[in-house]
Amino acid sequence: MWMQKYKKISRFLTFKRFLYQTEEYFYYYFEKTNRNYTNILFFFPTKQKQVSILFLSLPSNLIEVILNKFMSYLITPEGYKPLLDLKQTELGIKQIKEFFQLNLSSELRLRRVTAPLFVLKGMGINDDLNGVERAVTFPIKDLGDAKAEVVHSLAKWKRLTLAEYHIEPGYGIYTDMNAIRADEELGNLHSLYVDQWDWERVITAEDRNVEFLKEIVTRIYAAMVRTEYMVYEMYPQIKPCLPQKLHFIHAEELRQQYPDLEPKCREHAICKKYGAVFIIGIGCKLSDGKKHDGRAPDYDDYTSKGLNDLPGLNGDLLLWDHILQRSIELSSMGIRVDKEALLRQLKEEGEEERLELYFHKRLMNDTLPLSIGGGIGQSRLCMFYLRKAHIGEIQASIWPEDMRKECKEHNIHLI
Repeated sequence: MWMQKYKKISRFLTFKRFLYQTEEYFYYYFEKTNRNYTNILFFFPTKQKQVSILFLSLPSNLIEVILNKFMSYLITPEGYKPLLDLKQTELGIKQIKEFFQLNLSSELRLRRVTAPLFVLKGMGINDDLNGVERAVTFPIKDLGDAKAEVVHSLAKWKRLTLAEYHIEPGYGIYTDMNAIRADEELGNLHSLYVDQWDWERVITAEDRNVEFLKEIVTRIYAAMVRTEYMVYEMYPQIKPCLPQKLHFIHAEELRQQYPDLEPKCREHAICKKYGAVFIIGIGCKLSDGKKHDGRAPDYDDYTSKGLNDLPGLNGDLLLWDHILQRSIELSSMGIRVDKEALLRQLKEEGEEERLELYFHKRLMNDTLPLSIGGGIGQSRLCMFYLRKAHIGEIQASIWPEDMRKECKEHNIHLI
């Protein structure tokens, strides 16, 4: 089945082309030669560790159709029937968002602030996520056509805001973050439009340890459990399924537990077993020389020693989705880099030039507080609580026409 999730794993910097990989190890890259035609190379690694190569030069509009088909994915649960109608769904979304953000702010002592939709390019404020995603940009006429970028997330902006608001240790901020991620692989869990609660809290140097990270994660999970019970009170047909206890594991321990599985499949396996899991050490190199998943080197600290003396003071919170029968990531968070971790991680990634950017200079000059922070997906959280099969049942976005058609055939009603 070609409708699999694709993950960007590298960039050809010389030609600014992208390399993609499926879980089935199928690769391709492409180059637009002129207005009408595109060259595309397909790589098919075989079981004999050989590589079959297919080269095509096709009309660009046809290539676009092919790539859209490859990059999107769709899971259609057998016998799926929504438990709520459209009106109930909209009311549920409203109640969940209001209830959860109140609990989140109470648990972590956060105050709400207003967030930007875009920031100036070249300041080092926008987040690179896995390091290859392109930001949506546009020129600003009144600033001499200076470029602005629609945010990917607000990890670095929030830390700057903590300094501007003079927030004391033990307190923090949260915001409704809206973003556009043009390179997202569209599917049940991924949309061009991203909405999440972004939060950041000031900490002390003594808090920069894995036990403090686990304490904060546990508080956030407690808010999730309470919210699920609120949904049950509102809609009794939605039975609570979250375990009372969250399971913690390091990415290296997870790799050793499931050595024959790819990272995503490891996540599915561990989440199916425990129901709710926090994987520590996202972004650090494991004993096989690979990363469980990518992280930009200038916000989360994924190299300082943490759980069982393994590197990483950050991680991902995942839940087992009984509708999709797979794990879903609901939150990414971590203790942020201090000066030493920033230098170490930038050097490891060969990105020392970032030290010339505004945010990085502020950090190196000790004008930013130590902090912990993360993001929690609003639409995904609502999708989980309301037992929906597709994020498009929660939010309005753009989807491939063939996906809309197939969703309709399987009782998945995209907004």
